[in-house]
Amino acid sequence: MSADTVPVTGWGRTAPTAARSIRLRSYEEAVAAVRGCGARGGIPRGLGRAYGDAAQNAGGAVFDMTALNRVHAIDAEGGTVLCDAGVSLHRLMEVLLPLGWFVPVTPGTRYVTVGGAIGADIHGGNHHVSGSFSRHVLSFELLTADGGIRTVRRGTPLFDATTGGMGLTGMILTATVQLQPVETSLMSVDTERARDLDDLMVRLTTGDRGYRYSAAWIDLLARGAATGRAVLTRGNHAPLKALRTPGLLGGGTRARRDPLAFRPARFPAPPAFLPEGLVNRTTVGLFNEFWYRRAPRARTGRLQRISAFFHPLDGVPHWNRVYGRGGLVQYQFVVGDGQEESLRRIVRRVCGQRCPSFLAVLKRFGDADPGWLSFPVPGWTLALDIPAGLPGLGALLDELDEEVAAAGGRVCLAKDSRLRPELLAAMYPRLDDFRALRAELDPRGVFTSDLSRRLAL
Repeated sequence: MSADTVPVTGWGRTAPTAARSIRLRSYEEAVAAVRGCGARGGIPRGLGRAYGDAAQNAGGAVFDMTALNRVHAIDAEGGTVLCDAGVSLHRLMEVLLPLGWFVPVTPGTRYVTVGGAIGADIHGGNHHVSGSFSRHVLSFELLTADGGIRTVRRGTPLFDATTGGMGLTGMILTATVQLQPVETSLMSVDTERARDLDDLMVRLTTGDRGYRYSAAWIDLLARGAATGRAVLTRGNHAPLKALRTPGLLGGGTRARRDPLAFRPARFPAPPAFLPEGLVNRTTVGLFNEFWYRRAPRARTGRLQRISAFFHPLDGVPHWNRVYGRGGLVQYQFVVGDGQEESLRRIVRRVCGQRCPSFLAVLKRFGDADPGWLSFPVPGWTLALDIPAGLPGLGALLDELDEEVAAAGGRVCLAKDSRLRPELLAAMYPRLDDFRALRAELDPRGVFTSDLSRRLAL
């Protein structure tokens, strides 16, 4: 077990705080670290892809879980995996795809640990079909504040508090996850353009059930009649027979020979420090125009690598550097079905503010999962990346928070670094249950973070 005091940030690279980073190499070290973490407590940390302050702990400890990364057992017939919490989704894909299995839910990056996936109850483009990650977790081992290790199963209060609980109920050590069967490591992808937000919402509402995965990129700099214009991308896992169809897969001999191969592309990382202001209204406006125009009006059946379909930015290490030293804020909210006018108002507000966001994604959520602080609820979710130094950004996001709360929606805690605590209870109705269970389980506040202090979790 090694420990160094280091500055820690989320993926957005905002609001750094100093903490002792304790790298754990065994379960015994994990128990010792939890028992001896000190008055400021500690928080588990994986690969650091939470955008905000969920895995920071000013003056305390962060428990680096990435060395606890063993895949213990795979049931290749039943489609389950037992692995350490520090195993990444990337590693699971490397191991499982050749066996004909895929992770059940993946966000926009595969560089997320299994423990982080459970703690944030991550969602992906298949939420309308498959729900959140926790729906596919059968059980996990949880190291609690007293140093004990509990086996936690679905349907229990501790399971529901931990899935989406942002690491505040304890440290997940291992998990057993149900997997998704696939025949190839390719996706069959349909792409179409939507002329405005209403057109996009109709397409999502009427067509999503035909696809396992669906997401739309929105141009948030377009205004007037083009407000909310978008490129909608939907797909399913490609069956073996798709590889045999003439003309569908250019240069596909290699894929036909090894249909389950996992071959993610990788490009050079941006320089460590790029000029401030590189992401601005002009550069993003040019990018958005190009991206919208290059997209086909309608194209079906294109075969695409899994890595390109789900994780295009993972091919560029440290892509968050393009926002400069000031970093970025990712703001994601959900409003329920029947609150479409709230979504329209928010989109118009962001477009009117001319926010330079080239990563703006609208998706449909399906049925919620039982996690008390799990983010998804049935309805509409919009995520957007914005340079943190944009003038007036704080006031704008405060206004959006009010709109979201008034509509019965919520802000995603895994992306958050600035939500006002008085809005939290309106967004998460099981908040009091979470606080009560946490107080009983961890009365000394052993597991704590900058997020938990800020929001009094």
